[in-house]
Amino acid sequence: MRKICTMVTGVLVLAAAPALAQDGWVTLFDGTNLDSWSEIGNTDWTITDDVVEGSGESGHLLSNESYSDFVLTLEFWVDDPANSGVFIRCADPEAVSPSTCYEVNIFDQREDQTYRTGGIVDFAAPAAQIDAGGQWNSYEIRAEGPGLHVTLNGSVTVDIEDDTFAEGPFTLQYGSGIVRFRNVRIQPL
Repeated sequence: MRKICTMVTGVLVLAAAPALAQDGWVTLFDGTNLDSWSEIGNTDWTITDDVVEGSGESGHLLSNESYSDFVLTLEFWVDDPANSGVFIRCADPEAVSPSTCYEVNIFDQREDQTYRTGGIVDFAAPAAQIDAGGQWNSYEIRAEGPGLHVTLNGSVTVDIEDDTFAEGPFTLQYGSGIVRFRNVRIQPL
């Protein structure tokens, strides 16, 4: 009898853990809650139809965990003038900016097109111009040691080596326009 109780307890503990797949992927946003995130700024974050949407003032959803080497995948939808991004390896989570994190940009109509959607602000211009507005898009962001690799909708937009930021949480940014995220997953390496 005792062995059965132990096994049942173990199963219940596993069921309560974060969504960790056998292949090492962790689901950070599955469309139901923001339990894996803290809010920075004054953005109004709402969840509707398995999507989190930002509105109002600028701000970020900050991951509760810190990461150094990882593969991050997510989908985003923005309107044409939207300003957003994914900030990774944030060295100072209290002051999220391109000077404290790598900002993988989502900003088709950025005045200076050098670091538009698909680029890393102040570090790497995107290798291809891909307009993201008005459609669902996918990002795969790989950070492994100094290697930074960004894929947007299946096209490699950044492949550089830089060691400015080594570790930290990441954020989903709302700057302006319509900004939506879904299916956010990370695989620590």
